[in-house]
Amino acid sequence: MSIRTKVLLCISVPVLLSAQNSLKTTVTQRYFDGIRRNLEAAADAMPAARYEFKLTGGQMSFAEWMNHSTERNYSDCATLKAEAAPEAARKVAGLKDKAEVSQALKDSFAYCATALEGIDDQKILASPQMTYSLLHIVVHNNEIYGNIVGYLRSSGIVPPSTASRMDQKGKK
Repeated sequence: MSIRTKVLLCISVPVLLSAQNSLKTTVTQRYFDGIRRNLEAAADAMPAARYEFKLTGGQMSFAEWMNHSTERNYSDCATLKAEAAPEAARKVAGLKDKAEVSQALKDSFAYCATALEGIDDQKILASPQMTYSLLHIVVHNNEIYGNIVGYLRSSGIVPPSTASRMDQKGKK
């Protein structure tokens, strides 16, 4: 092996190794952590009396939106963990009060965080279902958050994503 090849390997191997989990890292740091923070904060911000509130008669209540997120988190993250959804997932549909709904949502995000710690890009890209599940926990939760922003605003609550931007502007 020539000196030139050895130098090239010494330079490129660390770069390749550091880029090994760029998909997982990007999804987790840029998207999952943010939507987790926003949905958990929204669940905390909504008053308990408004958990059954619906924007219109044909829509889900605020609690039902939170439960939908929780159910999908358990389903998608069980796929990422290559296991059946935990027992807690079977109890979500019946949850109605703020304390139970909010805690279930937070537990499902903690379950997903554990799932994300246990995977790498190679595992994610190994099957379409794994890729779908990873993307779904981010994309679908953002869609849910987009829906519940209306519930928050009509209840006189500034959504967490807006509140955090307002806080950042105030610190400058």
